[in-house]
Amino acid sequence: MHGYGFFMSMRQGDEKPKVTRELLLRVLDYAKPYWGHIAGMLVTILLSTGLSLLTPLIFRNMIDVVLPAKDTQRLIWLGLALLFIPALNGGISVVQRRLNSTVGEGVIFDLRSALFSRLQRMSLRFFTNTKTGELMSRLNSDVVGAQNAISNTIVNIVTNFVEAVALLAVMLTLEWRLTVVSVLILPLFIITAQRLGNVLRDIARQAMDINAQMNAHMNETLNIGGALLVKLFGRTREEEKRFRERAANVRDIGIRRAVVGSSFFVIFGLVTAVGTALVYGLGGYFVITDVFTIGTIVAFGSYLGQLYGTLQGLAGAPVEFSTSMVSFERVFEVLDLPHDIVEKDDAVALKDVEGELEFKDVTFNYKVDDSKLLKDVKRYGKMEDVKAVFSGTTDNGRQTTAKGGNGQSSTVNRQDDDGEVDYTSQARDVALEGISFTASAGQLIALVGPSGAGKTTVTYLIPRLYDPTDGLIRIDGYDLRDVTLESLSAAIGMVTQETYLFHDTIRTNLIYAKPEATQAEIESAARAANIHNFIMDLSEGYDTIVGERGYRLSGGENSALPSHA
Repeated sequence: MHGYGFFMSMRQGDEKPKVTRELLLRVLDYAKPYWGHIAGMLVTILLSTGLSLLTPLIFRNMIDVVLPAKDTQRLIWLGLALLFIPALNGGISVVQRRLNSTVGEGVIFDLRSALFSRLQRMSLRFFTNTKTGELMSRLNSDVVGAQNAISNTIVNIVTNFVEAVALLAVMLTLEWRLTVVSVLILPLFIITAQRLGNVLRDIARQAMDINAQMNAHMNETLNIGGALLVKLFGRTREEEKRFRERAANVRDIGIRRAVVGSSFFVIFGLVTAVGTALVYGLGGYFVITDVFTIGTIVAFGSYLGQLYGTLQGLAGAPVEFSTSMVSFERVFEVLDLPHDIVEKDDAVALKDVEGELEFKDVTFNYKVDDSKLLKDVKRYGKMEDVKAVFSGTTDNGRQTTAKGGNGQSSTVNRQDDDGEVDYTSQARDVALEGISFTASAGQLIALVGPSGAGKTTVTYLIPRLYDPTDGLIRIDGYDLRDVTLESLSAAIGMVTQETYLFHDTIRTNLIYAKPEATQAEIESAARAANIHNFIMDLSEGYDTIVGERGYRLSGGENSALPSHA
């Protein structure tokens, strides 16, 4: 277990993260609620370490004293002690595991809650310029990696340090010359572990990249949209062949990883054997020359195995700890992101809304402030690292288009043969410029224009999914930036261009915006959308699960549901 842990930490070591005092203090803030549990873990570590030191001494006493004296009664007591020690150690390990999991899961809960709360308050601009996979990585991989620093890495470092000190102290007491010989091979041990660890790390990263390609292929072809395209265009056999090729690559790198990994432990075992051979050779000579007893060398050999395992854990601890700190940095990056849409401290709540809407010299562009976005992170084994799922191409030589904040492509104005600029494309960064109009309460307004003219952008500005770059928007005479976001959302009903349904019941989707809606209100909305009879014909009525993105319903039925949600 020690060897595997060291290998896992070594393969992540290229990032060479910097652990600063400020970062450590902020990390420790998340440990404060669990200081009692952490202290309890340290107590269990000390108890477990002390008990583990007793067994070799019992064997020594058996060999040197009890057996030569043929003391049956003492032999029985020592035998019972050999049973009692592992039983007690097992009980302590259960308590330690409970304390450890309480700290670990508690930190995960705290970090995830803080991250989700922060992300809920980010503007739409943030989500349209951030990959969903990256957000999921922050909420899952990084959160788990961060808590590992508190609940596992620090605990393991303390455990290994305490064990190493205790073992060296006992070994020096038993025989100082053998202890010196045991430590002499430590440089050879570290050099071998580092070099082999680098090889294994490179193979592990290749395996992660190959696994990422296979996972990305599955993600693209096994979701509803991908499966639909594969079937419509008759690409089933081709996708099966493509998947087999990628699965074969995963198989081959897995075999290589297993062989090299096995070689790692063989070589590591040989290095350890050098120290063991020296200790037993010198110890055997001391036994023959009556310097110490057979029991002493048996006990010393047991301590030697524990010492090498502990030193191996300490050798990999700095990299493992630094890697955990990287996860904390990525979590903190999200928590420190500034908000685009900020609610004023003295914001007023809208009451008795009439609905008069005024745009005054409103200008808006989708220019993105990089300081308010997440930095790109290289994550081995993540699907977002795969540049092209099917073709395997990269960014090199590929035509790219800038994306507007609403997900629409923005293209550079082209020049014709005469050098004149062609303005026929409506796609642009500046979506609105100097827009002014008033919509009175009860008045029906239609926005008409070609694609890219800014119609959707206007609707996104009203509920403050974005704030205008210049100008102002008023509702019932109030500047939108002067009212609370909650009351503004409550006053606005909106049907988006893209229909989206949760994978849940029809009832849950209908009442999403009004959870307290009665059955009568639900049915009234469904009747108005001319979908009530269809719902009642379903096997479960309003409790029918609509399926992912509503694909179990027809297009018209699908779009009718969220219009009343």
